[in-house]
Amino acid sequence: MTTEGRVVFGRMDEVVYGKPAAEAVADQARRLGAERVFLMVSGTLNRETREIARIRAALGNRCAGVFDRMPAHTPRAAVIAAAAQAREAKADLIVTVGGGSITDGAKAVRLCLANSITTVEGLDACRGDQVFNSPTVRQISVPTTLSAGEFSALAGVTDEAARVKELFRHPMIIPAAVILDPALTVHTPEWLFLSTGIRAVDHCVEGMCSLESNPFGDAQAFRGLSLLAKGLARVKAEPGDLQARLDCQIGAWLSMGPLAAGVPMGASHGIGYVLGAVFDIPHGHTSCIMLPAVMRWNISANADRQAMVSAAMEHPGEDAGDLLDRFIGGLDMPRSLHAVNIGPEHFDRIAKQAMGTPWVPRNPRPIPTPAETREILELAA
Repeated sequence: MTTEGRVVFGRMDEVVYGKPAAEAVADQARRLGAERVFLMVSGTLNRETREIARIRAALGNRCAGVFDRMPAHTPRAAVIAAAAQAREAKADLIVTVGGGSITDGAKAVRLCLANSITTVEGLDACRGDQVFNSPTVRQISVPTTLSAGEFSALAGVTDEAARVKELFRHPMIIPAAVILDPALTVHTPEWLFLSTGIRAVDHCVEGMCSLESNPFGDAQAFRGLSLLAKGLARVKAEPGDLQARLDCQIGAWLSMGPLAAGVPMGASHGIGYVLGAVFDIPHGHTSCIMLPAVMRWNISANADRQAMVSAAMEHPGEDAGDLLDRFIGGLDMPRSLHAVNIGPEHFDRIAKQAMGTPWVPRNPRPIPTPAETREILELAA
């Protein structure tokens, strides 16, 4: 009897890599016939560099406005503020330049525009199984970190009142195109670039280690992990190495292969959602801390899959959890909950809340109760 499977391809048109962002953004605006381009960008890039000014100049009179106030973890209130500004600008294309919070923010803004949402409570209408309008304003993303959310049809938005990271889904919220320009990432703080690179490693690893994996996702994750493992070490050694940065960007792109092919993530992602929403820990750091612990806890359920991770990192036969822990340490990233000031007194709350995330119930080794999640937290303590 043969195996069965299904891979659904996303609605992204193209990925452009290695071309200057300003030129590539202007090309995309022309390709899509956009006349009112709304920029959602990093405040630091906008105020402290010339990168956003170059993009505005390349767009000329097509540029209809700029929003540069999206905080980390994409809070609902900031999404509503950006949507109001985009609505006033009569945006027919949104271009993001920055990290994952800005990328996800634009996805949510597009849902707001399509569904006349003007309040934080109104976003509830686009969650779960409810029927809502498909976004019509498209998005171009120019990422400056490696978290790779621009390659998914998901948006993570934080409900500030409940301190919960929520997922918004729609096949059309994936950007129409992604532009990978390594020169822009030189402005990204080293800790952020490297830690989001570990977030991309986490995509690769949890994708390959899932018991619901498929050959399409495995192939992309294997190659992505190889590029990331080499590229991140090279960027750490030589921050100005643009080819190493581009290799990391392409590795991050490939890291989304499993998710795009319907493969679920596991407990590292699930627990990471809680650490980000409740304790404001950057998602790159949550992966640095949780991934080795999750691998060690899962080894009894997926040792053959974990062997693929070690092979992709060119250390065949080594324990994957130990290998990842050593690699993360070599990048000077935090490797324990203690390092980010989270002690055992918080473990019960984290464990209970993690059970409600999309990924903990899909972990390769079953996690039926918060007690098992707490075991993982103790390994990461």
